[in-house]
Amino acid sequence: MKIAAIGEAMIELSMAGDSAGVGVAGDTLNTAIYLKRSAPDLQVDYITRLGTDAFSDRIADFIASEDIGTGGIQRDPEGTPGLYAITTDDTGERSFTYWRDSSAARLTFVTDQGPDFAALAQYDVIYLSGITMAILSASTRSALMRFLQAFRKSGGRVCYDSNYRARLWMDPETARTQNEAMWALSDIALPSVDDEQEITGETPEVIARRFLDLGRTGALKRGELGPMCLQTGATYDFPKAETVVDTTSAGDSFNGGYLGASLTGASQANALRAGHDLAMQVVGHKGAILPK
Repeated sequence: MKIAAIGEAMIELSMAGDSAGVGVAGDTLNTAIYLKRSAPDLQVDYITRLGTDAFSDRIADFIASEDIGTGGIQRDPEGTPGLYAITTDDTGERSFTYWRDSSAARLTFVTDQGPDFAALAQYDVIYLSGITMAILSASTRSALMRFLQAFRKSGGRVCYDSNYRARLWMDPETARTQNEAMWALSDIALPSVDDEQEITGETPEVIARRFLDLGRTGALKRGELGPMCLQTGATYDFPKAETVVDTTSAGDSFNGGYLGASLTGASQANALRAGHDLAMQVVGHKGAILPK
């Protein structure tokens, strides 16, 4: 099985007082890494655009070091990668500061002849997020939606996590409209209650019912309450993390663990547990990516 994760890989500064650890992360990249670690036999490739500078080289080398395919990474001599800094409070809750307005990833798929998605046709599963959609231009987003519709008709599967960042969108209504279209288009849905509440203002109960009515495979991430199965509405008495150092990548790692199990034949209950267990490990560690 061949899986393409699409998005933005960034330089990560993890702050510790007046110093910072330098790493590489990004929501869909985090999921791709944890998916590959969870299911090593799957082919997982990352699709983005980088510059040709030293930081872009660092990102590409890091992705390759995780056994993620890099053949779909475009290189733009005029581009540079985005950067973000993480700070955490005493409970491990994180906040972000971004420098990404001129990121090369915003031009992923762009050519002189218009958006080109031909390379995606070779995959069985395409994974993307609300951040992926938000950084693309409106015209590229629309073209990508048309491609994904055709991709599904040809037998491919689409996996989506809304992963909402308000500052990336022109306005909340644009984000809501885009997400509604993507949920309708997705085969595997991986929403979180927090993101959905921020986007729609709905209660957790209304959000849960809305996704159950969609009839998708996937999970509603509910933080320390644990995930809800979107096929059956089942919830489980999974243990809570004993130590929370940094919640960065909690949802991304859940997605990776869940998909790694689900795409290799595990039951939904076992896939939910795999995602939950992995997220519990990640929140006990500072930064988005656990050491190997």
